[in-house]
Amino acid sequence: MKKSFNDIIHQEVPVLVDFTADWCGPCKSMAPILKQLKSELKDAVSIIKINVDKNQALAAKYQVQGVPTFIVFKQGKQVWRQSGMQSILQLKQAINS
Repeated sequence: MKKSFNDIIHQEVPVLVDFTADWCGPCKSMAPILKQLKSELKDAVSIIKINVDKNQALAAKYQVQGVPTFIVFKQGKQVWRQSGMQSILQLKQAINS
């Protein structure tokens, strides 16, 4: 069963949402960083990618102007948000804060 975005962001663990696009160079550069983040934090975080071109309503709801935009949700609440390239350290701090 496919979960809704709302279900996903209400998980027990923090959820890092990566608003991305296929044509975005920096988004592609973030892929290995996100992969490393997931391998380090394992089940302590959930990471999901949202393609802004395929999910325009969701991108509009969260006022995503540029990609990549990262938002951390904890129990459905937006606790951190940043656009542009992020280091693994910045993302870890956002998730663990």
